[in-house]
Order: sequence, then C-alpha cells, then structure tokens
Amino acid sequence: MQRILFFLVLFPLQFFCLRALNYIGIGGGGGVGVWINGRGIFTPNGQTPPPNPSESNPSKEYAALQAWRSAITEDPNGVLASWVGPNVCSYKGVFCSEPPEGISTTSNVVAVIDLNRGNLKGSLVKELSLLTHLNVLHLNSNRFSGTVPDAFRDLNFLTELDLSNNLFSGPFPTTTLYIPSLKYLDLRFNGFSGEVPEEVFEKELDAIFLNNNQFEGQIPMSLWASPASVITLANNKLSGSIPANFGYMSSRIKEVLFLNNKLTGCIPDALGFLSDIEVLDLSFNSLTGHLPNTLSCLTGIEVLNIAHNQFTGQLPDIVCDLKSLANLTVAFNFFSGFSQDCSKLSFRNAFDFSGNCIPGRDMQRPPPECMGIPGGGFGCFGMPSTGPVACAGSMTKGGGIPKIPFTLTTSLPLPSPVP
Repeated sequence: MQRILFFLVLFPLQFFCLRALNYIGIGGGGGVGVWINGRGIFTPNGQTPPPNPSESNPSKEYAALQAWRSAITEDPNGVLASWVGPNVCSYKGVFCSEPPEGISTTSNVVAVIDLNRGNLKGSLVKELSLLTHLNVLHLNSNRFSGTVPDAFRDLNFLTELDLSNNLFSGPFPTTTLYIPSLKYLDLRFNGFSGEVPEEVFEKELDAIFLNNNQFEGQIPMSLWASPASVITLANNKLSGSIPANFGYMSSRIKEVLFLNNKLTGCIPDALGFLSDIEVLDLSFNSLTGHLPNTLSCLTGIEVLNIAHNQFTGQLPDIVCDLKSLANLTVAFNFFSGFSQDCSKLSFRNAFDFSGNCIPGRDMQRPPPECMGIPGGGFGCFGMPSTGPVACAGSMTKGGGIPKIPFTLTTSLPLPSPVP
C-alpha cells in the first residue's frame, strides 16, 4: 500500500527528473551547479561563478520568462524576486546548461524550470514556447489555472511536464500529445474534465498520471498499447468496462491504479498477461463476476486491491498462491469463501476479507445482503473457468494476439499554426 500512496501524494516527484536530460550539465538558481553523468557545471560551497560574457542568455528566453512573470498575479513566498535582469540563469528555479549537441550557439540555455511548491498564482503563457531547449518543467503544488497553451507543442526537447496539484481545468490538454520528446506527463490533482483521448496511450510515455481530476467516459481501448511503466487514472469519473484487451499491454507496465471510478463489468481474462505488474488497484468501483483464472499469471504482483466492488464466488487458490503477494485486499465484495492458502495470508495481516459473505468469519455482511448477490453470482461468461491457463509466454513480444496483426492509428487533427 505504501507503493500506491507514493504515486498519489502531493510531494514533488523526482521519478524521472533529470534522468533523461540530454544536456552535459546543469547550473542555475543562484549559481549552484548540478552534477550530471559525471560532468557538469559545479561550483564549490554554492558560490556563484564569475560572470562570463559567453554564457549570456538569448533575449528570447528573457522575454519568455518576463512574459510569464507578468502573468503570475500572486507570489506570497517571493519566489520570483530574483527574476530581474537579462541573466536568466540567475533566476531562482531556473537551471541552465550547455546547449545540446548540434545546436549552433555558444550561450548556455534554459534547460530546467523547477518551481514546485512555490504557491504561485497565475497562468501559463504561449511565450514559454520560446524556451526552445527546455527539458524539464516542474510546477506542482502551485495555483496555476487555465490550460496548457497550444504553443507548448514547439518545446521539442521537453521530456518531463509536471503540472500536478494546481487549478488547471477544461478538457484534456491535447497539445501535450504533440510534444515530440515528452516521456513523463503528470496532470494529477487538477480540474481537467471530459474524456481521456486514446492517443494518450499511443504516445511513447514512461509514466502517465491523470488521477484526481474530473475525467469521465470510458477508458480508451488503446490503453493496452501504452509503453508506460505506471498508469494512474484513480479518483475520476470513468465508467464502462475495463478494455477487453487490457492485458495485451507492453510488459513494462508495473503499476495500474484505477481505484475510485465508476467502472462496471468483469475483469477481463487478458489482465493476466500483465506479466511484470507489481501493483494493481481496482478498488471502489462496481466490478462484478468471478475473478479470472489468468490472475495466476501475475507472478510478480505485490499489491492487489479489489475491495469495494461486487465480486462473487469463492476466492480462488490461484490468487492467494501468488508468490510475491504482500498485500491482498478483497474487502466489501460478495465472496462466499476462500481456501486454506488464503487463511495463511490472514495470519500475517496481509489479507483483508471483511465485509463479504463468508460463513463463520467475523466482520461479514448481514445474511440478507448476501441473498441479493449482484449479477446472480455468475461470471462474465457464465460459470468460472477451470481449464488450463495460458500465460504471457503465448503472447508476442510486441503485444497483440499471435498471428493477428494490429495497427494503431492516430486520429488527432493536424496542429494549427500558433499566431
């Protein structure tokens, strides 16, 4: 459970921070350097290095940051007090670097902006697209509102965009899907609404954090195509069923958090093909039926939470026998029993089965509630299967059903010019 909380808390993430930088070294924010990949701009004792005319920043970067500063209406902590003058590398929260290889300039460029926990109120401005070498933009835990300017698609070097815990609203900011190098997208704890576009899962992202917004509609069928290692859609208003080919995702997927939505239907058998998954949380939905036998394929899973749904039948041995399982929560469903193997889990406080319909066990539902089993007690395809299970070894390495080719198409409209 600690792993789940790690991805939902509001603290600034350094999950991918600076790791993907293509720059040689980073310095800024008053002159203190950062050592990257064995080389960098490093100044002992935090002293500001002597001025160097060759490191002056282009006027475009100065204009961009000053335009943004004008759009920030409240700065109670004085974060932007240093944002004065043309030397943008001395601005607090701004880190500069030598330009990427192949860029014809002798000046350092703005590579990272980190204003996490600044309590700044304002909006993003299109002029930020003038920061053409920006690699990381971290703005979590502020009070920025509005949406993401269309011009952000011109940030060709941007790999990390963290806008979490702000006041952004409106539909999903599709302009982020045009940022060519983007790998880490964090939109958590905002007011974004509407449907999640299927292109989110077709983009080459390492991490997708969309939890705690107002997204609704169904989870796109393209979910299985995502190469991300972490996908969190928790605490939204998503409805419908889990895509039937959910399990044919990249083997890189480690954590899937769909808790507290309005999902219905059954867990598809294909979920068992998430061979490398470690955390799966489907709690606080309205899922029904029996658990599929393919769950036995999740040999690396450590946390499985399906609490507060409407699952029925016997909790199968295949779930409690999972070797890596450290925490199993099935509370407040309609299970009618479980095996001796599951009893072993309960003795080490790794198994919460309260609020079910298990005879002779404490803290179960009242008998009248257990008489009205949702769905009549049948699974998605009638009675639960008892046949052999084919695990991920039968799947092709790139995903999809063997011998059945598939093609993903992107339906995003072509971007319009920025005025």
